[in-house]
Amino acid sequence: MDQSKEMARIAYNALIDKKGEDVKIIDITGISVLADYFIIANGNSDSQVSALIDNVEEELHKAGYPLRQREGQASGSWVLLDFGDIIVHVFDKENRLFYDLERIWKDGKDITAEELEKQ
Repeated sequence: MDQSKEMARIAYNALIDKKGEDVKIIDITGISVLADYFIIANGNSDSQVSALIDNVEEELHKAGYPLRQREGQASGSWVLLDFGDIIVHVFDKENRLFYDLERIWKDGKDITAEELEKQ
């Protein structure tokens, strides 16, 4: 399995493990040099958003993938985690609707969790 796909799988599972809502995986390899995958999720509260980002960071760190940059803060409205090959966006519900990243990156390919498991 390639590294970026493995990273996306770990991040996805970390978000699901903490009950992240409406987790989307978008393959942007053909349309951006920023990363290979965007993973977008939302939480129901500031504390859940914090738990989601903490779990993603911890699980990727355990797998040997260091966080390159974190944008946003513990205010819980939107946090971006940049791991190089993948970028994880965690929002509260209101800000997710407002920013609508899925629409902005609609040229990317939606990936299912099952597709991440394939070699």
